Amino acid sequence: MQLLTRLEGRSSLKKLEPYLFAEEGYPIHGDVVEFHGPEGTGKTEMLYHLVVRCILPKAGGGLEVSLLFIDTDFHFDMLRLVTVLEHRLCQSSEELIKQCLGRFFLVTCNSSAQLLLTLYSLENMFCSHPSLCLLMIDSMSAFYWIDRANGGENLSLQEANLRRCVQCLEKLIREYHLALFATTQTIMRKSSNAVESSARLQDEADGDYRPYLCKSWQQLITHRIFFSKLCHPGSAKGFSITSCHIHNNSVVKHPFSISEYGIQF
Repeated sequence: MQLLTRLEGRSSLKKLEPYLFAEEGYPIHGDVVEFHGPEGTGKTEMLYHLVVRCILPKAGGGLEVSLLFIDTDFHFDMLRLVTVLEHRLCQSSEELIKQCLGRFFLVTCNSSAQLLLTLYSLENMFCSHPSLCLLMIDSMSAFYWIDRANGGENLSLQEANLRRCVQCLEKLIREYHLALFATTQTIMRKSSNAVESSARLQDEADGDYRPYLCKSWQQLITHRIFFSKLCHPGSAKGFSITSCHIHNNSVVKHPFSISEYGIQF
């Protein structure tokens, strides 16, 4: 019965947000999508946009699926989410908003060790909630400097908790047919002589990109989406995404704006 629960009931994410994906137009179960960029470029705001698309009823243009949001940056703003949700609902009412938020699960973690324990505890939740098909983490890089300090000069110790978290995520994604969206912040700059052939695609998308999280995380990613601010004066959009499919090298760029009512492409 547990196996059937894992394999059945995971809804398609086909209409989640076609602008985010370079080729297919939507994530499939098993995809790991990284939102990467400096602070203030719209990564968390884009997660709110996707959350609302998921929890909206199908009659209102949503997917009507459940998701779990893990907040490690303590940036999550429930009032902001409800504001975006109310704007997207054709006929907003307290009861309808409660129904939508009933599909949204929120967890906060204040250390990589707590994140690891949380991930270990999620198996029963995903098994008992077949409508849960999406996992979001904001962000995967939140504890980078703390873990680096705690690990001393030993790189293996610095990365130990994150590697275990990635192993647990990989198992959850594979066994429960999930898709994962996670943010990482730009905290490393690529040096002028650090150009690697394996990173050509990322170099084209973002000249300052330099991977700094553990290798197992880099290998897990299927799509990397770079967030940036537009520098053109007078631009109505203000922000831009560059979406890269890691395995087939396809790239697509889209501008977007952030208003009181959310993301607009």
